[in-house]
Amino acid sequence: MTKDSQIQLDVLHDIIEGSLADHTTQGQHGVNYHHPSPGTDGYTFFMPCLNLIGEGSLKGAGAQIQELGFKKALIVTDKVLVKVGAAKAVTDVLDSIGVEYAIYDGTEPNPTDKQVEAGVEKFHENNCDFIVSFGGGSPHDCAKAIGVVAGNGGTIHDYEGLNKIKKPMVPVVALNTTAGTAAEITRFAIITDSSRHVKMAIIDWKVTPKISVNDPVLMVGMPKSLTAATGMDALTHAIEAYVSIGSNPVTDAAALHAMRLITTYLRDAVNDGKNMKARDMMAYAEFLAGMAFNSAGLGYVHAMAHQLGGLYNLPHGVCNAVLLPVVQEYNAKKVPHLFIDIAAAFGLKNVGEDGALAVEEVLASIRSLSKDVGIPKNLEILKVKPEDYELLAENAMKDACGFTNPRAPTKAEVVGLFRQAYEQ
Repeated sequence: MTKDSQIQLDVLHDIIEGSLADHTTQGQHGVNYHHPSPGTDGYTFFMPCLNLIGEGSLKGAGAQIQELGFKKALIVTDKVLVKVGAAKAVTDVLDSIGVEYAIYDGTEPNPTDKQVEAGVEKFHENNCDFIVSFGGGSPHDCAKAIGVVAGNGGTIHDYEGLNKIKKPMVPVVALNTTAGTAAEITRFAIITDSSRHVKMAIIDWKVTPKISVNDPVLMVGMPKSLTAATGMDALTHAIEAYVSIGSNPVTDAAALHAMRLITTYLRDAVNDGKNMKARDMMAYAEFLAGMAFNSAGLGYVHAMAHQLGGLYNLPHGVCNAVLLPVVQEYNAKKVPHLFIDIAAAFGLKNVGEDGALAVEEVLASIRSLSKDVGIPKNLEILKVKPEDYELLAENAMKDACGFTNPRAPTKAEVVGLFRQAYEQ
């Protein structure tokens, strides 16, 4: 054996034994891992097999569906998109390639277990062999849940939590119309349990759609309020992924560039929905943020927002936007150095290497952006009831999204965060 070969073997042995742990854990912000490794199995990066993005990408979806040999689709969408004629964009594509379809338009914001059940029934009644989701996060989540149950049996409750799915779900082609949730590319499906009034997080790589399509032309019709809420949802994804204990250099790159794009283009997209440059860049931004959190995980903004959505049926992106500065102020006490990178991505030029100043400037910038795009200031405006804080906090601590938060709060601290978001 050569000397170089022996050195390589010695290094490999040291890595396996953990003696080089100091070289692969947290280092200088922005150019190393942020946190000690969460395990000994390395990192995993999750993405759909095929992603079509950019103006005109919807046209390419038909050829890809045809190539896969599918015969009949269940189109999962909502009544509004059908009523205004937007769903015709999907049926035209399927008609052009000779693929039959049935339409399930029972999805509502914050989709429920009952809607999933109805969708599964329609899938089987019509002998479909794949699913096309059309819309934003709610149709995508509902479609993925339908695919899971249609492919595995039982009810969606059986798959709540992390990696509970045994067999592949029915193939899903996700055609996206909003720039925020990234549900069209992720391994997450969030479904409301209608009896417990909580949101179930189904997290499994088998929930990932087979094809995603992000054509900004489909996003032009989004109203200002939805553009704002989904855009702030994407910003939350990027920031939570960046400070997550599951982050790595790949997710960092995606998260930071998503922040740059959102802070540059969200105001323009809200103020002028026909601004195609802003729409196009926000489509890329939400996609990048989805790439980041799909592998790095999220945090307590989402863990808490899910409870607000489940109990009060509030818009998810709005809940995230209200909670984001509050939870990040809490997180910053553990990882202030990471906010130096976030500040740079936000375009804040006077921060330098001052972590405390970076935290202050980033939080102010988040609040300023929320105000500019019309997000309500606090939970009081959203009519959240203080007497529900205890229940909300208890359920938030069970939410799988909180597991990768950089700080592990107590129940009393989560109650305090809800109170702060109410009073801010």
